[in-house]
Amino acid sequence: MGAIRGGPDRSVCFPRERSLPVVFFPDRGLSRHGCTGPQLASGHAQVCVSPSEPARAVSVQGQGGRGTGSASCAPLAQPDLDIRALTPRDGPPLADPFERGPTLSGTGHHLAPSPRFLEPPRVVPRREEDLGNLPTAVVNTITQARAPSTRRAYALKWSLFTEWCVSRREDPRNCQISVVLSFLQEKLDSRLSPSTLKVYVAAISAYHSAVAGGTVGKHNLVIQFLRGARRINPSRPPLMPSWDLALVLTSLRSDPFEPLESVSLRFLSLKTALLVALASIKRVGDLEAFSVSDSCLEFGPDYSHVILRPRPGYVPKVPTTPFRDQVVNLQALPPEEADPALSLLCPVRALRIYVDRTQNFRSSEQLFVCYGGRQQGSAVSKQRLSHWIVDAISLAYSSRGQPCPPGVRAHSTRSVASSWARARGASLTDICRAAGWATPNTFARFYNLRVEPVSSRVLGNPLVIEETTR
Repeated sequence: MGAIRGGPDRSVCFPRERSLPVVFFPDRGLSRHGCTGPQLASGHAQVCVSPSEPARAVSVQGQGGRGTGSASCAPLAQPDLDIRALTPRDGPPLADPFERGPTLSGTGHHLAPSPRFLEPPRVVPRREEDLGNLPTAVVNTITQARAPSTRRAYALKWSLFTEWCVSRREDPRNCQISVVLSFLQEKLDSRLSPSTLKVYVAAISAYHSAVAGGTVGKHNLVIQFLRGARRINPSRPPLMPSWDLALVLTSLRSDPFEPLESVSLRFLSLKTALLVALASIKRVGDLEAFSVSDSCLEFGPDYSHVILRPRPGYVPKVPTTPFRDQVVNLQALPPEEADPALSLLCPVRALRIYVDRTQNFRSSEQLFVCYGGRQQGSAVSKQRLSHWIVDAISLAYSSRGQPCPPGVRAHSTRSVASSWARARGASLTDICRAAGWATPNTFARFYNLRVEPVSSRVLGNPLVIEETTR
């Protein structure tokens, strides 16, 4: 290595009179060992390596080239790395558990950071000493206090708050409440909804130290700020359905969704998921919790009805609803002489055929399983189940030669189904019990759509005018 002298910036510099081998950057196109690639400089070269930041790029400068490197170790080039979002120092990472990071070259370099395993998301206490003296098993149980999806959402929001604080030289864990309010004000000015701001407050409260003897979310100024945000930017739920239920139901009675006994598993899965979502008015998370075990799935005599129960231990989004109300009882559609094709929309029939056709390759007791590929038979995720519902609506439109409306979401089935049920005479109590809403206000504020014109109801039934005036 020759003589080594210390640089003014605490770097290790090789003098120009010492000859070094040619420096290469890794060639991503070839799978060779070591560092291969195009030559950047030859002959005498100066290499600066900072001992305090080993992960930074190495600056290289040749005598005859125009390299941008300098003695202060400014990076000459930066490889295409998989940059992750900033996560809390002691908090949960945003990547999936046990994900291995890639090395910088084929076999790695002694300057490259060694791969490490990323810990799964966990709840971080506001004070580290809260869990310092507890056994490991107890700590592991406490970290499961929040659902994995909640922990990932909190970690993402906390990382954004951390970046914002670092850019302003503020400590994200111990900053003043005025700093938190300034951050929330910027988010409000960028037109974020009050519900999104509440998630930010919950995430900051989970990591931030106590303020005035309580959490950030319980601070009086934060509470008043959220109230003001709801007045400045009130929620604007849709007033009209985003898609036509009549058109979709008509398409489900014909090709490519029929006959169910012989159509592909894809169309069978999409139709069954959509019919169950419409008939039960349940969230996608509730649909994902249904099971085909003997204690959770029960068909009535002659398939007159079907009883669906969630898997044991499932906690709904609204846990105040009694467990018995989570039971879904779907009635079979009786055959009608006026419209025999109406029986093709029976959810009990679709479930019976779906369970029978997936029984041979099913590897999970979850009701909805993957219909193809390497994951065939395994439990389907909530995200994939949401895609199924949206794909079913989109295919229904395309089969009728019409484009699917933009912005269709799986959650819209709850508003469309409940609004049509209300328009057909169902009571608010029955609708709220089926949907899992604690009060009718939830339906009135966020889910009640104008599915029928008022004029058609008035002209079709003159008694409506008399009932309205009472």
